[in-house]
Amino acid sequence: MLGFGVFSLVLVFLDHATTWLDGPRSALTIALTPVVVAANLPSRSARGIQDTFSTREDLRRRILGLESELIFLQVKTEKMAALTEENNRLRGLLGSAAKLQDNVLVAELIGFNPNPEEQEVLIDKGSEDSVFVGQPVLDSRGLFGQIVDVSPFSSRVLLISDERHSVPVQVLRSNLRLVAQGSGIDQQLELLHVNATADIKVGDLLLSSGLGNRFPVGYPVGVVDKVNYKPGKPFVEVSAKPNAQLDRVRHVLLVFTEPRVVEDTNMTSQKSDDRGG
Repeated sequence: MLGFGVFSLVLVFLDHATTWLDGPRSALTIALTPVVVAANLPSRSARGIQDTFSTREDLRRRILGLESELIFLQVKTEKMAALTEENNRLRGLLGSAAKLQDNVLVAELIGFNPNPEEQEVLIDKGSEDSVFVGQPVLDSRGLFGQIVDVSPFSSRVLLISDERHSVPVQVLRSNLRLVAQGSGIDQQLELLHVNATADIKVGDLLLSSGLGNRFPVGYPVGVVDKVNYKPGKPFVEVSAKPNAQLDRVRHVLLVFTEPRVVEDTNMTSQKSDDRGG
């Protein structure tokens, strides 16, 4: 053991002080290189496999994270689009309200009648908001229907397309007075008892005539989309498409007509006089 230690010290001295061992050392290094590489191969292979699996796992986690983020952004985008569309509808509704000379109240649809034979919707305004039976209801494009039942905090609206609903109208182009009745079919009205000689054609705009004092004058009701003449028949089959978006609107306008405002004012004044007397 002592001799091996002395021999090692001699080799260290010779390597440090002379160049005698450079050649043997280089040859020995070249000879042992394959052995070193072979000895490190299992360790390097294990690290490579581990890095490969780690990289794939990291990529999988990143992909899952990105997919989750994408779904969240898509949902957020859809929600923003829905809010934008609702904002546009409200702007249109408020624009229509600004054009009206009557007092109006915005209401939101909160339900509908599931019976296909009764075309009705429920709104979130009632007698607490001074809503009354027979009150006209509009959307941003035209006449929507009328109130048929009122409770304190909600009301039922009969759509103009319901068979039980009718409204006096006049043709804007010719001032021809007619009655438009619901057909029971979405987006379709029927004009009653139209003479074969009547001045009416496809594309004519129908407005509320105000006759009967139920609906104010001049509200858009629909557009004539079919005129069917039958030889030998005294009347013509005429149908119209409502202006209002009956199947997709979410907010409507409740119209408080001027006569009712005057009536309410007179009643208030009368009550004040009675109290004063």
